[in-house]
Amino acid sequence: MQFIRYYYGFIVLMLLFMLIVHTQVTLWKLGFGISPNTTLPLSIGVLFVYIGVLLGKAKRNWFIGIRTPWTLSSDAVWDKTHKIGGRLFILAGVISIVGALLPDYAFLFILPPVLAVAFYTIVYSYFAYQREIKRAAG
Repeated sequence: MQFIRYYYGFIVLMLLFMLIVHTQVTLWKLGFGISPNTTLPLSIGVLFVYIGVLLGKAKRNWFIGIRTPWTLSSDAVWDKTHKIGGRLFILAGVISIVGALLPDYAFLFILPPVLAVAFYTIVYSYFAYQREIKRAAG
């Protein structure tokens, strides 16, 4: 039941993120020169950090989290994958926030880190599952 608080927090944060994007587009259209390369890395970074916290709290389920066949097959693999995935998403969020300091290269601080985290957690869950299978067999 405690996870529901984090989930509701995510809903509120996502709504705030969408409000920031909407406000950014509106202000840009009205002629205010606030660069999205400054505001978006900050807001996306905060979102990634919270996703990292959320992942660390999620129990095995079919709706939220790093859902690979291997994490869904084992509580131990789910827990290990989400522990490392949560930390890596927090790191990706911090890197995204740093991207606001270099607005010309902001996309490099957002897209590659989150793609790397997604790829790593998928591969990690596979190998964690293989280790668990070997341990159970031997």
